[in-house]
Amino acid sequence: MRTALISDIHSNLSALETVLADIDTKKVDRIISLGDIIGYGPDPKECVDLVAKRCEWSLMGNHDFGVLYEPTNFNASAEAAAYWTRRQLEPPPEGSAGQAGYDRDEAVRRWSFLGGLRVRVAFGPFLCVHGSPRRPINEYIFPEDPLNSAKKLKDIFARIAPARVCLVGHTHVPGVFTDDPDFLPAAEMAEGTYTFSERETVIVNPGSVGQPRDLDPRASYAILETGDDEKPISVTFSRLDYDIERTVQKIKETNELSDWLGDRLLQGR
Repeated sequence: MRTALISDIHSNLSALETVLADIDTKKVDRIISLGDIIGYGPDPKECVDLVAKRCEWSLMGNHDFGVLYEPTNFNASAEAAAYWTRRQLEPPPEGSAGQAGYDRDEAVRRWSFLGGLRVRVAFGPFLCVHGSPRRPINEYIFPEDPLNSAKKLKDIFARIAPARVCLVGHTHVPGVFTDDPDFLPAAEMAEGTYTFSERETVIVNPGSVGQPRDLDPRASYAILETGDDEKPISVTFSRLDYDIERTVQKIKETNELSDWLGDRLLQGR
């Protein structure tokens, strides 16, 4: 079984289209999204539609949650983007007039899809959450945690059981956490591939489709290889150039999203 892992699209249609086109060349069996379909970027409707169409399922990320409910602990630019995104997606009261070309049924469908996103999904030896097993929506597992927060990681790894592999997003940095503890950046893996060992427990982050934060602006995703009973075999990380300028220009054209959100895309941070 080949499963494409995507995460943290953040309303970046140009990046998402590029990643999906590459996935289509890899003959995968399914695509799953680890959350944060929306937030920050200029194309929330289109990204929700593509995820709903192409992914077997998606998790609830903190930005998805913030748009649906309340953006708590967001910086000023992220909070403003969440409220702007809500205005693009939330259906107005029935009977009220929408903007030109507005389709209420489509708006209701998108809003219902977002509201139905799950906080955690388990299959075979895998546990899937956006943030971490102990705070699924909003806890970060940082690459520096093995050095600086060993107790935190020990507690997080203890909560993965009975699963063996935890799939997460949220930090936008691709790589694998082992229970040594250690973090193995995807960029340092031979051919971008990590091979699972018997009985080990690991955390895998495929990185961000729409807003990488490892100083590499290219879109990131991964393909998970599993055998019988979903036995983990390997995970291979991919980086792709995409039309960043297209997304940056769209951000500027909204006149409501901070230009800083575009600038950081160019820098991969």
